[in-house]
Amino acid sequence: MGIRPLDGVRVLELGNYIAAPTAGRILGDFGAEVIKVERPKVGDELRNWRLYGGDTSMLYRTINRNKKSITLDLRTEAGRGVVLELIRRCDVLLENFRPGMLEKWGLGPEVLNEANPDLVITRISAYGQTGPMSARPGFAAVAEAVGGLRELVGDPDRPPVRTGVSIGDSIAGIYAAFGTVMALFQRERRPDADGPAPLRERVIDVALNEAILSVMESLVPDYLAYGIQRERVGGRMEGIAPSNAYPCADGTSIIIGGNGDAIFQRYMQVIDRPDLAADPELQDNAGRWRHRERLDAAIGEWTIRHTRSEALKLLEAAAIPCGPIYTAADIVADEQYQARNMIQPFAVDVGAPEPKTVGFPGIVPVIGEQSLPIRTVGPDLGEHTREVLSGLLGMSDAEIDALEAR
Repeated sequence: MGIRPLDGVRVLELGNYIAAPTAGRILGDFGAEVIKVERPKVGDELRNWRLYGGDTSMLYRTINRNKKSITLDLRTEAGRGVVLELIRRCDVLLENFRPGMLEKWGLGPEVLNEANPDLVITRISAYGQTGPMSARPGFAAVAEAVGGLRELVGDPDRPPVRTGVSIGDSIAGIYAAFGTVMALFQRERRPDADGPAPLRERVIDVALNEAILSVMESLVPDYLAYGIQRERVGGRMEGIAPSNAYPCADGTSIIIGGNGDAIFQRYMQVIDRPDLAADPELQDNAGRWRHRERLDAAIGEWTIRHTRSEALKLLEAAAIPCGPIYTAADIVADEQYQARNMIQPFAVDVGAPEPKTVGFPGIVPVIGEQSLPIRTVGPDLGEHTREVLSGLLGMSDAEIDALEAR
């Protein structure tokens, strides 16, 4: 693709871990020049998370693709001075420090606004920049609990469990990217005669717990309207049936969503249970939910007599929503992902004598028929320091050497 939607937008990322870097990744995916500022020698701690070989994890390479890495020490006056010089040449600042940290460093919104009155400032924190809990630290695990998600994940007779990824960070990062693009769009629509938008309109405030709350559907309205306290229901979804995971004869499991009224009728014919299709108690979703145990038992008795491929073939022929439960190996081999360029190969260091070709997840959403190509995976620490400081700020090698020495 010759021109990407965000070509010409420059982003300065002051973020560690997953939330702000996810926002930066999305903006970079669609053409923005993202300059990631990392601590000298140490870098983003994500470089060492799930590190099985080499010196940079695949998690870092994934979350920080399509970015440039420079090293600056924000604890020093010289480092903060360089940040302000870069801000003058950027459209967006991304950060996910604890509220008050930028201000402590003398890089609060008012200072940044003075350096660049058009700057969009996107901030991600545990609980937001305001309110009685704003100063508290918090990772996604805590936000997922406070936002209402953790209480609903797992089986009812066991303590709540966590999903297998940092979903709170990722959702917050997506909102941060969306908020950033909204602010940029608003900036472009503003008449030149009116001057820059007020600072308050250019500060995007994303809280991890609120990002989770926003995807909790009618959790709060159901409680306030009906006094309903949602509970964990394992592989099911509260109030929706039949929809669950079912075991197959070859030791695998499949997901089947047969909860639509018309779908349910076809579904019961496929599993040789016309009696359930005709049962007056099962003609609507509310009735099927009341009888969910009976339905799941009947479905499980059918699936356990078939291999995964056999069961899916029969269900797909009747247009029943269903699918396999994939492992990473399944995803890599899947023809649908391949057709849409959703696994893209790069040669990376994995700690072996030679680089290894590793597939990375493609860019979402698709523009055209396939994922846009990833330009680069997450960079080495400080890989672009000289390029950025000399190219954007006109610093000499001697000045850069002196900065690094300090």
